[in-house]
Amino acid sequence: MNVVQTPLAGVLVVEPKVFGDNRGFFYESWNARAFEVGGINATFVQDNHSRSARNVLRGLHYQIKQPQGKLVRCTAGEVFDVVVDLRRSSATFGKWYGCTLSADNKRMLWVPPGFAHGFVVTSDYAEFLYKTTDYWAPEHERTLAWNDPALAIPWPVSGEPALSAKDKVGATLDRAEVYD
Repeated sequence: MNVVQTPLAGVLVVEPKVFGDNRGFFYESWNARAFEVGGINATFVQDNHSRSARNVLRGLHYQIKQPQGKLVRCTAGEVFDVVVDLRRSSATFGKWYGCTLSADNKRMLWVPPGFAHGFVVTSDYAEFLYKTTDYWAPEHERTLAWNDPALAIPWPVSGEPALSAKDKVGATLDRAEVYD
């Protein structure tokens, strides 16, 4: 496994060691000992799985209380995955990082607590899986505006993305609840 640091402290790209032959492939998508050596020491309590069509944008989500660490990956298709640092005390507060996660590259992204997270589907469809370190708490869930001009995230969408009702009304960074 190769772990790549990103410009945002704590956010890591995980490139698993993939064993493949004419039958297919195998890789460990989670091994507590190996990931701890790579800098991810997490206890997961919930697994989530979504399927979305091209141009569906989910996010940018976070929980202001019960913040979740997330280990995310795309098992079918391709997404452009984005995290935004919402830790006011961080040197990278308000900065974002994005990368492509796909069934082909098998990369995973570790998103520690304190970040908003979202993705947009860039293939015909995508299946997205993620493990979380805390349970979903809808009363604490918040949405950061995906199109906040202060963030200027260059989402790779053609036209307007398909959004949920809550994602259409996300708060801009200057109005969002953030972490200390």
